[in-house]
Amino acid sequence: MRQLNPPSLPCRAPWWAASGHLQTILGNYLPGASPDHPSTPFLIPLPDGDQLAARHYPGEAPVLTLVFHGLGGDDQAHYVRRTVALARRLGHHVWTVNHRGCGAGRGLARNPYHSGSGDDLGAAFAAARERHPGLRQLAVGYSLSANALLLNLGGGLRQPAAQPDAAIAVNPPLNLSACSETIHRGLSRLYELRFIRRCRRAIQERVADGLISDIYRTWPTMSLREFDGIYTSLAGAFGTADGYYAACSAGPHLSKITVPTVLLMAKDDPFIPWRHAVEAKPSPAVHLHLEDHGGHMGYLSRDLPDHRWLPYAVEHYAKELLHRDDASNPNPAQPLSSV
Repeated sequence: MRQLNPPSLPCRAPWWAASGHLQTILGNYLPGASPDHPSTPFLIPLPDGDQLAARHYPGEAPVLTLVFHGLGGDDQAHYVRRTVALARRLGHHVWTVNHRGCGAGRGLARNPYHSGSGDDLGAAFAAARERHPGLRQLAVGYSLSANALLLNLGGGLRQPAAQPDAAIAVNPPLNLSACSETIHRGLSRLYELRFIRRCRRAIQERVADGLISDIYRTWPTMSLREFDGIYTSLAGAFGTADGYYAACSAGPHLSKITVPTVLLMAKDDPFIPWRHAVEAKPSPAVHLHLEDHGGHMGYLSRDLPDHRWLPYAVEHYAKELLHRDDASNPNPAQPLSSV
């Protein structure tokens, strides 16, 4: 696997966030700065007529960081806003991209987004090449988007799609079937019910907006596997939940990635087993970083003033990836790859 210099500070959990569950919950609700930056909204058209709502934060450096949110979120999620802040500190242009129907994209998409939406990410990369041909692209995907990003990079999509020049994938559910089982057990069931509530709301919004028929019979206490069997697999044309999981799990495609990539996971993630990343035997282009603590998208540290280790790590790896690319690219203002 690719070897980059790790961050100087590991994520040393404070006593009040010593477990993966506390990391996950407090990481989501603990107050923290997520400053505003000037931005311009725009739309990204998709081949099937749907559109993605995005925002452009202008920068000065010849780099564009594209940020993609997780399941049930949008481009105003706290971790997205922190990523915007760190990218702007580096002088990067930034695009934040909402998945279909999310955030400002409500009413613009008939079809669903899911863990296999790497083709939608590809549409964003292609649009960015057209709008900003002289900028290198760094993609940052979180959770569901991290899996979709890795699926894109590993060539696991139904059709080839545009790719970025470098990527950071945080807490991806690499084996969707196994993750659907893990999140249904014990305290992780709380996260499952939260995701179900958000997913059902997304369907209800599409129905209310006249985009789809009210044919999907879901209920508040269903499992993610049941939801994926009733809605995701049918609306996404996968047939069954197992068909969706098999087609869209990025794990089997990690060995084929050629784009410089950082894969960041925590060993105490409550519902995404880190061993899936090791068992997948990532390609030499992938740097696998495993933290003992961090939970799912939490990464609270006792060594940083605001306790937020994740933006610290993402900023570190952004510099590492771009610095390595500069060393190997004689004209760093030009993209290293274009698909």
